[in-house]
Amino acid sequence: MSESNIENSTSLSPSTNVVEEKEMSFLDHLEELRWHIIKSLIAIIVIAIAVFLAKDFVFNTIIFGPKQNDFVTYEFLCGLSERLCLRPPEFELITRELGEQFLVHLKVSFWLGLIVAFPYVFYQFWSFIKPGLYENEQKATRGTVVICSLLFLIGIAFGYYVIAPFAVTFLTSYDVGATSAPTLQSYVNYMTMFTIPTGIIFELPILVYFLSKIGIITPSFMRTYRKHAIIVMLILASIITPPDPQTMILISLPLIILYEFSILISARVQKQREKADA
Repeated sequence: MSESNIENSTSLSPSTNVVEEKEMSFLDHLEELRWHIIKSLIAIIVIAIAVFLAKDFVFNTIIFGPKQNDFVTYEFLCGLSERLCLRPPEFELITRELGEQFLVHLKVSFWLGLIVAFPYVFYQFWSFIKPGLYENEQKATRGTVVICSLLFLIGIAFGYYVIAPFAVTFLTSYDVGATSAPTLQSYVNYMTMFTIPTGIIFELPILVYFLSKIGIITPSFMRTYRKHAIIVMLILASIITPPDPQTMILISLPLIILYEFSILISARVQKQREKADA
């Protein structure tokens, strides 16, 4: 074969490979996504089984912690000031269905398995997304798994140690003349609502980063609606806490700080975009 034919064949081969890769990429991505999902589910199930086996510790120490007078949050607040001191009233949880305790046990095991395995699950998700980014985008998003995992776990801790104690104390102390007999199912549902959504809310800086990257959110937009956001946070804090300005501020302050931090992130992303355009 002549040198010109060799050059022609080599010059055509990259384009041919690109076509073959494009034809196989969809199925390859599906297969890769399937394995990432399987690995994540295995991690969640393994941890959920461990949680299920540690039933007494999980329920008596973790799940029922905010309903006990010696919970760490109550002790800490009472140690700071008598005005901040609060204690939940004693109440017993009941069940109304035959298999309620077993089903609640399964639900708690799954949610705790998801919370503990979240860093690994997000790592699997990011491992699937990352190859589709440009090299400069991969460098800019370095440490995303660690940051997202920390923010999520901090949000869970904030919901468990701050929101849950105030909410449990307020809701169980509220009286309109009826006999209160909360069920185990309702208690666990509320504890789930106080923690997991809070962990997701604490991912706000990461969400703002990516939305700013594609130009949907700007720092000027967030500054314009800052007052609206603060009002929403104060309303949320007043709903889940007793009618006390001090405790309401204690709840809403970290959320406001998180919002301000998100504005700084958006401003930094905008500067990077303007520099790249220039």
